[in-house]
Amino acid sequence: MAGFFLDNRHMLSRHDAPIIAIATASGRGAVGIVRISGKSLEALVLGLFGRPLRPREATYLAVPDAAGIAIDHVLALHFPSPNSYTGEDVLELQAHGGPVVLQLIVARCLQEATAPDAHAKPRLSGLRLAQPGEFTQRAFLNHKLDLAQAEAVADLIDASTEAAARGASRSLAGGFSKEIHQLRDALIHLRMLVEATLDFPEEDIDFLKQADAQGQLDRLQQNLSRVMAQTQQGALLREGIRVVIAGQPNAGKSSLLNALAGAELAIVTAIAGTTRDVVQQTIQIEGVPLHVVDTAGLRDHPDVDEVERIGIARAWEQIGQADAVLFLHDLTRQEDAAYMANDAQIEQSLQEKLNNHVPVLHLWNKVDASRVQAPTPVLAALAGQANKPKHTHITLSAKTGDGLPELRQQLLQVVGWQGGSTEGMFMARERHVQALHEVDAHLMQANACLQAHVPALDLLAEELRLSQNALSAITGEFSSDDLLGVIFSSFCIGK
Repeated sequence: MAGFFLDNRHMLSRHDAPIIAIATASGRGAVGIVRISGKSLEALVLGLFGRPLRPREATYLAVPDAAGIAIDHVLALHFPSPNSYTGEDVLELQAHGGPVVLQLIVARCLQEATAPDAHAKPRLSGLRLAQPGEFTQRAFLNHKLDLAQAEAVADLIDASTEAAARGASRSLAGGFSKEIHQLRDALIHLRMLVEATLDFPEEDIDFLKQADAQGQLDRLQQNLSRVMAQTQQGALLREGIRVVIAGQPNAGKSSLLNALAGAELAIVTAIAGTTRDVVQQTIQIEGVPLHVVDTAGLRDHPDVDEVERIGIARAWEQIGQADAVLFLHDLTRQEDAAYMANDAQIEQSLQEKLNNHVPVLHLWNKVDASRVQAPTPVLAALAGQANKPKHTHITLSAKTGDGLPELRQQLLQVVGWQGGSTEGMFMARERHVQALHEVDAHLMQANACLQAHVPALDLLAEELRLSQNALSAITGEFSSDDLLGVIFSSFCIGK
């Protein structure tokens, strides 16, 4: 694969032993797959089946135990290197999907691997059970996938919406990596120009102007901004949005969760403090996952018992982790001074506990039961509406569904979802977003160096080098072993 990949020889020394794993999900199924990857599997194939297999051709045959009795009949496929998923020899055995059968096949393969071949050597020395993500890690180490594509494998498996699955598929096919490589190539070209200029005397600084170094840097920053926007959208597709419903008891928080989820997930009663613990459900709006959290009613009252007090503490913990907060008010109690004073106290606490970038949507519930259809200006201001553009108020009814479509669109808007078709959108991770922000910061510094009265070419070259390193970390061309360990350990075994 194109690119200047890091030298992985020291990593390969830890991963050159052949590996085996059950590659399908645990439990019973129609079909189960046992996968083996290693440098040379011909001797193991011959020992198991008594015959070689034609490359990339499914062959139906029995897997015998040590006594020659069939454990199961399987479809066996042999993929010689380098034309395989991992870049090594790969053997896949597609058997019946019973867990015992698959475990027996794995045990038989491990047993046969230690048996001597015609030269009195083990048929597959060192065969061991694979670690989580080790097959895909080998695909990365053998340059069959870059790191962004390897992450997309896990993202495709974990996708919770159709849009997320399609985005992960595009990333796996190299859509995101292509954008990163184009930025990197432009950056390398600019670096070569600047570093070559360092060898010229100071009076020849016009060489940079003649080569339009400033124009190249400007175009690079423009393209980076476009990719950053796309990546932020891709991260939303993957990570989703954590939305916490907060408010006083009996404001309708559990009813709102049920309405958004379209199912009776939370118990709804007229008794204050019914919700004692966190209830969470993942829904989707326009393909974006929303992790909606219902919490205990927020109140400071003598009747609060120890269990409810713990629930309230957990509610504030959830609020502190939110990407957006839905502050639910009861329209039928907006003329209750004590109720509104408590709402104002909660609003003050939200301002103190939340970061400024976390949006708060004020929802006025029970419009179906209220004699007024919207909060009065005074009460809206009391609930934090005055001169706060990040706060929005919506009247709705969790019972009838009135106002829910507007709420869904507002949720997407406040977290930065640009809407429209997800065609062409790729999956991305938070680490990709952070890496691109790092690139942006270095390019801003590079621009300052270039625009100085006397351009600081040595500092400019260094900022461009750091920018390239941050870009290369996305695709794995410049990555630490620790980062790779964290990424691949999150995979399932057999992938």
